[in-house]
Amino acid sequence: VVSQNYLSSDIGVEILDQGGNAVDAAIAVGFSLAATLPRAGNIGGGGFMQIYIEKDKTILSLDFRSTAPALATREFYQELKSQDDDVTRKGYKAIAVPGTIAGIFEAHEKHGTLTIKELISPVIELAKKGVVVTEKQKNRIEENRKYFKLVNKSKILFDNDFNTNDTIKFSNLASTLERIMEYGRDEFYKGETAKKLVEFIQNNGGIITL
Repeated sequence: VVSQNYLSSDIGVEILDQGGNAVDAAIAVGFSLAATLPRAGNIGGGGFMQIYIEKDKTILSLDFRSTAPALATREFYQELKSQDDDVTRKGYKAIAVPGTIAGIFEAHEKHGTLTIKELISPVIELAKKGVVVTEKQKNRIEENRKYFKLVNKSKILFDNDFNTNDTIKFSNLASTLERIMEYGRDEFYKGETAKKLVEFIQNNGGIITL
């Protein structure tokens, strides 16, 4: 199991030791990166997965990249870009509808062997316990803090000063994962989590709808 953070890789190994397959491990690692390395793994973005199926020597490719909101048009973004060249990369109008949860549940339904609870539980525990900040992560947070403050009306977790070896606890992420673990894919796209996301994004000028 290989990832950009050893804590996430350890969770993947733990899943394999429990009898899970490569898809199970990839799902758990992907969820865990939301805490250990948010820029590389997250539940608010998207991605790809390629699965080699040994028994019939085939490859399944899943594309769950984020998609533009239903209200977005080419003209809408052209107009925004004429006002601010960076508008499609910052702020709430730049947010796409996340595909990660849809992709993960699709992969699990097709080829997962352990339960979603077994795959998410160690990630929830990690998010509550916290992640130790590396020097590289400390520098990344500091580099991007100006953007956090630029686009958020209220204070967020990463507005705080973190030093190397400090611990960041992701209590909100843990709560969200608990709901997803209990209610499944629809929790993220139709349930309480979806409603929270849409309300927050719209209150900050975004165009994503329920």
